[in-house]
Amino acid sequence: MTNEHQSIRPFLAWLETQGALQRIAESVDPMHEISAFLSLADRGPALLFERVAGSPLRVAGNLLAGRERVAAALGVPEAGIVAAIRRAIAEPVPPVAADHAAVQQVVEREAPLGKLPVPTFFEHEQRPYITAGVILARDPHSGNGNASFARLGILDDRTALVGIAPNHHLALFARRAADRGETLPIAVVLGAHPAIQMAACLYLGVGDDELHCAGRLLGSPVELIDALTVDLKVPAGAEIVLEGRLDARDPVDEGLISEYHGMYEDYGPGIRATFSAMTRREDAIMQVIEPGYHREHIYLGALPIAAGLLHAIRAAVPNTQDVAVTEAGAGRTDIVVQIADPRPGQARRAMHAAFAAVSMVKRVTVVDADIDPWDAVMVDWARCNRMKLERDLLLLPLSGTDRSEPMEAGGLVTKVGFDATAKTGDRVEGVERALPPAAVSAAAREKLAAMFAQRPRWLA
Repeated sequence: MTNEHQSIRPFLAWLETQGALQRIAESVDPMHEISAFLSLADRGPALLFERVAGSPLRVAGNLLAGRERVAAALGVPEAGIVAAIRRAIAEPVPPVAADHAAVQQVVEREAPLGKLPVPTFFEHEQRPYITAGVILARDPHSGNGNASFARLGILDDRTALVGIAPNHHLALFARRAADRGETLPIAVVLGAHPAIQMAACLYLGVGDDELHCAGRLLGSPVELIDALTVDLKVPAGAEIVLEGRLDARDPVDEGLISEYHGMYEDYGPGIRATFSAMTRREDAIMQVIEPGYHREHIYLGALPIAAGLLHAIRAAVPNTQDVAVTEAGAGRTDIVVQIADPRPGQARRAMHAAFAAVSMVKRVTVVDADIDPWDAVMVDWARCNRMKLERDLLLLPLSGTDRSEPMEAGGLVTKVGFDATAKTGDRVEGVERALPPAAVSAAAREKLAAMFAQRPRWLA
């Protein structure tokens, strides 16, 4: 393998072969213009900005905008993403020492953030933000590693504020370091392989290292090298690494910031990070993720959350088949649970298990095995045609939620469950859907597929 195989480069090359990468040759301004392009391309191709004003680096975005892209990046079928993530959690693969240092071909110590083409995304945000940075750190208590995402708002050529929820493991580690009178060493990794990025979105326990899960998703161990100015190991194949320290004793007011639901929030202070070095490939590509209510941001949250929920709900309802986390809920708050042959009471048990597992979840719909939980129209069909609202609606007033919930008040919001499974006796005619025989449909599908150079998605 080349030293590029654990960066975003092979995936960008694949996207281009599929006609799913658009190169932008004209110069673009990082002040709002990159964001405008990415927002308009939200349901379209990945974008590669070849000239960005004020920086020698290229910028790539909109890479993982949907399940089809994520599946391709991980080398699994679309329906197998959640299973692959669950396997990565159950069967981690430890990292290994790399035999190259591609990400350290260029080293900048004087002004580590100064030449990065960091976009300012939205009208009412006060500063440019690094949004695609996987942040590596270690627990000061145990020494165990952690990889996660958090936004970094640029303050100057050396410092940034890091916006972290109080329950985030990185925030916990920063507080533990501060309790010792210390700062927390961090490394911000940009442009690592998508499998590493997906692993960094997992909801694991304190002390579980996401880079080990990344190795399973990659199909080979993550290759690490020593950082130059902090005591951490970083992915050798990434595009860019920022080395620095996080000081929980030094808050910085953030102001309005976009959130996953597509609106602004005002969370108050972030934590200051001071950077000692930027290392990169000689021809580095800086990756950005359009934040807020945009598909790449949605699915980076939705798919790992779905894997965690499937594990938790199966513990209570073993015949649970799949869990979808919907675009309507921005990949966080709205889920669909698919159960095979549900027994009386199992739908409500699944709802309670979901609410208990992820506090952000506020709407749960339970469907039968004949309903694809990722198909929003069919899920709504089940709600319309298999529910009696007076019987199948569950309301949980004033339930605990996260600060990011757009309708929360005092940390509380009303949650709802829909039992959209078919019940015996609801219809004299039964609930079987009117369709041609399965064998005839299968044969027709293959005949239609043969008429196309590439099988269309509607025949999948």
